[in-house]
Amino acid sequence: MAISAVEQLLLYVVGGLVVVWFAWWVLEWGCLNPRRLGRALRAQGLHGTAYRFPAGDLKEAQRLLAAERAKPMPLQFHGISARVQPVIHNTVKEHGKISMIWIGPTPGVILHDPQLVREVLSNKFGHFKKPDLPSKFIKLIGQGLSSHEGEKWAVHRKIINHAFLLEKLKKMLPAFTTCTSELISRWEDLMGSGKAQEIDVWPELQDLTGDAISRAAFGSSISEGRRIFRVNRKVKANAREVETLLKGIITKRERAMKNGLADNNDLLGLLLQSNAKESQESGSSKPVMTMDDIIGELKLFYFAGMETTSVLLTWTMILLSMHPEWQDRAREEVLRVWGDKQLDFDGVNQLKIVTMVLYEVLRLYPPITLLERETYKEMELGGVRYPAGVKLLLPIVTIHHDPALWGEDVGEFRPERFAEGISKASKDAPAFFPFGWGPRICIGQNFALIEAKIALSMILQRFEFQLSSSYTHAPFPVSTLQPDHGAQMKLKKL
Repeated sequence: MAISAVEQLLLYVVGGLVVVWFAWWVLEWGCLNPRRLGRALRAQGLHGTAYRFPAGDLKEAQRLLAAERAKPMPLQFHGISARVQPVIHNTVKEHGKISMIWIGPTPGVILHDPQLVREVLSNKFGHFKKPDLPSKFIKLIGQGLSSHEGEKWAVHRKIINHAFLLEKLKKMLPAFTTCTSELISRWEDLMGSGKAQEIDVWPELQDLTGDAISRAAFGSSISEGRRIFRVNRKVKANAREVETLLKGIITKRERAMKNGLADNNDLLGLLLQSNAKESQESGSSKPVMTMDDIIGELKLFYFAGMETTSVLLTWTMILLSMHPEWQDRAREEVLRVWGDKQLDFDGVNQLKIVTMVLYEVLRLYPPITLLERETYKEMELGGVRYPAGVKLLLPIVTIHHDPALWGEDVGEFRPERFAEGISKASKDAPAFFPFGWGPRICIGQNFALIEAKIALSMILQRFEFQLSSSYTHAPFPVSTLQPDHGAQMKLKKL
């Protein structure tokens, strides 16, 4: 049916208004708002890069990262700040420790000051929020504790915290030792009758931490937990299949709990138990954490925990290969505490040298190299008033590599700097943030460190290791700071 001239005119008018609205939105988003925010920050003395429509410094960051990735680093050189955060490193060098770059049309203020980092992460008044996660990332690890805000975060943190108390973590020691024993047996089988074997330990340690989390999180449901891990590894998180598997595990466990048949010594059992208790105390007829909430928290713990612990162990083995004198010292301590016997929790608390080594690895090669927060309203920090809509960049790796904070030997592997603990390791007490800081510090940090201490100690008991001639030193930030070309090593039976 033909439309009338009036209707045709109306369509043109509506279409024209949509075009005008869209053009205004683009102008506001890509030009006017960045100009206002940039002017407000520069008026207070902040300097940095100039805004380039519409990508800001993102293209330059990609170019610099690609250039750095194309060239390996010298062995035993640990000054990785310029390699993994080139734009931030260059901007701080040129414009100062509080300076500005552009993440698309959004100004990102670099806070290369431990005091300001602690203030932001302490977040006493709730003035800073975590940026929204990309939908792709949410599909991978779900909506969990790390992305929640306000009351929901507080309730989830309280419930989940019960599962990570030290007395609960002690019960997970068998999960760590069993998985590491299986790894060691696999390596010994690869060696056969020989005494040495070249192995890329990076994928091996990913399998180890995935297996350990399967046991610690799901206990008797370890076979289903391993299946979740395999799904993630093969297809980079088939979200629907992972959620279906988790829902099945949770439903079976809830049914067993109702019938008084559940073993609640694993993380899932502790989480469900704590959730039921919190729901009862709050007088709610429904669980405080829904099925979707529990799935989100398990996905976050599973995938984030596996990744961060595996890279910590991998960099530790790499650095102990580069610095065999520390490998010998760590092994001597392990043998002094346990000999060749089975590990126990009391012995873990005696590992001073192993702890120093792990801290120094976390300083030089932090799994997460950058944290971000956003202002959602005007906020004063360090004498600067930040308007709403500004990203605050907390550059962990550049702070960990700052000679003004750690001394002129900042690029050297010196575990002894942690001999008196974290608070006295740096000149600014403290400037060490591998797990974040404040109330939102990583809830799984004790889990990760205990798992790393157990795995490393058991490997030291059984093997000497050194870098293979095929190893290329190339740390690169993906989701975590990873060895770009693997971690090829020669392992020798003791």
